[in-house]
Amino acid sequence: MRTDPTDPSQPPEAHMSFQAYLDAAEQKTGRTPQELVALATARGFGPGTKAGPILAWLKDDFSLGRGHGMALVHVITKGPVISDAHVGTSGSHRDESAVLRLDGIAARAGDA
Repeated sequence: MRTDPTDPSQPPEAHMSFQAYLDAAEQKTGRTPQELVALATARGFGPGTKAGPILAWLKDDFSLGRGHGMALVHVITKGPVISDAHVGTSGSHRDESAVLRLDGIAARAGDA
């Protein structure tokens, strides 16, 4: 049974930040978010592109679902900056920074 993602006493997997969606997409596809953005750009996707065509491409080529796809739609169409509304909050979609890391999980390994 799914736990309440807004309850900070719940296990960490109950919380899915924007960055976590990008990291999970990387793990599923084997490509960093930055690589996926470059592929999207090469296909003509970018600012002004509607979500539908991008989501269809991500599903067809990478078997990504809507949640992971929408995180990528954001960075493809708007770049890595997100609203700071959830930064440092206790909500289910909280992030540590308003700037998402697109360079991949391995690039952050030395940041700790």
